[in-house]
Amino acid sequence: MKSDNAATTSYDGFTDEERGAMKERAKELKKSTRSPRAAKADGESDLLAKIAEMPEADRVLAEQIHAIVKAAAPDLTSKLWYGMPAYAKDGKVVCFFQSAAKFKARYATLGFNDPANLDEGTVWPTAFALTRLTADDEAFIAALVKRAAS
Repeated sequence: MKSDNAATTSYDGFTDEERGAMKERAKELKKSTRSPRAAKADGESDLLAKIAEMPEADRVLAEQIHAIVKAAAPDLTSKLWYGMPAYAKDGKVVCFFQSAAKFKARYATLGFNDPANLDEGTVWPTAFALTRLTADDEAFIAALVKRAAS
């Protein structure tokens, strides 16, 4: 049974945040048609600029994740992916940081995509909620990123 609110609320399939992420991805794809060397240099500066735009809580986490990824897996290439900081191997995104503010969530997320070498048995996590990072968390994430990039 439908509620009265259903009649007055319309849903066109994507939220404003999702549409914004798709527009950012289209810009990223257009920009990536340049030379691979230029794209790599721009990827790092674009990623750092995106982190600098984040609200403070997200920015602190993103800076920590960036430092961890660069130290644990220096061969991964920094880039933006749907407007989020991401790290790729051979052009494929291995892991990414999603700020809490991006989709109005209560926590930021460190996510891993299919190219990440994290397979363990028949079930394994591919995303982690982040609210703050302790030294133990940083060590865990460093080991996870290193494994994912291998």
